[in-house]
Amino acid sequence: MNKLLNIAQQAVPRQFIREYAFKSDLKIKWVRPEKISCIKPEKSGDLSKLPPLNADEVILDYRDCKELENADDTVKSLFKLCNNANHLTTRYYRDQMVKEVQRHAQDYGSMESKLANMTAIIRRYQEHMDKNPRDKMIKVRLKELIDKRKKFLKYLRRWDYPRFEWILEKLDLVYKPPPAHFHWITRKESLQKLTDTYCESLKEERLEAYHKELQAQKIPFLEDAIRKMEFIRKEQISCDIPLTVTEEQIEKSRKELVLLIEQRDAAAAVTSKKQDEDSFN
Repeated sequence: MNKLLNIAQQAVPRQFIREYAFKSDLKIKWVRPEKISCIKPEKSGDLSKLPPLNADEVILDYRDCKELENADDTVKSLFKLCNNANHLTTRYYRDQMVKEVQRHAQDYGSMESKLANMTAIIRRYQEHMDKNPRDKMIKVRLKELIDKRKKFLKYLRRWDYPRFEWILEKLDLVYKPPPAHFHWITRKESLQKLTDTYCESLKEERLEAYHKELQAQKIPFLEDAIRKMEFIRKEQISCDIPLTVTEEQIEKSRKELVLLIEQRDAAAAVTSKKQDEDSFN
């Protein structure tokens, strides 16, 4: 008999039923994030750029020169920042930024002044790298300056946190501390995170749908419960036995039923109004 059963089982092909899902079934697509250079403002933490230079701005050393007031336009143009070397424009931005944070008129050595000075140079270098991306010398200087500013911010954050927050607000910066444990971004780990997020969202959706289903069943359940409580109370009164159902319980259930009906009607009105607006649009 066992031999006949084995022959019959071998003759009929077994059907394999998969009870688990592959990642391809979830339709989750992962794209490797684009690598951002450390000299870019998105990575360095600079939220804003330097303001545009005024076309009539004069070199700092000749700003109070009285001879330039009565000079010819050609002579005045020779002393404008836009017609001179870039380091003079950098110096102008440095002075403007330091004046916003310095403690007094002669303060150029405090932590705030140093950070403002470095921030102005960093933003000037970033503008230069946007126009000349192959300038390796400026790129190296920019990297070193960004790292130096991070060390200064780390020190200030540790020893004077209110001043640290104030300087970030004044210079429009974001401090991004290094991670405690560095690891490479891999496809496997990212897909695991995306799958977990997808499963959590799916669970929340199903719980919400089940909650709505229970809410819809609550009104007929209360109506049936009120009828049964009234019937039990009448029977107990007619049989002259101790009452287990009070009028307060029945009244409480009725109020709850009225409240649920009002909520249902309000939700239906909002849904119909939204559908009318969508159809009109």
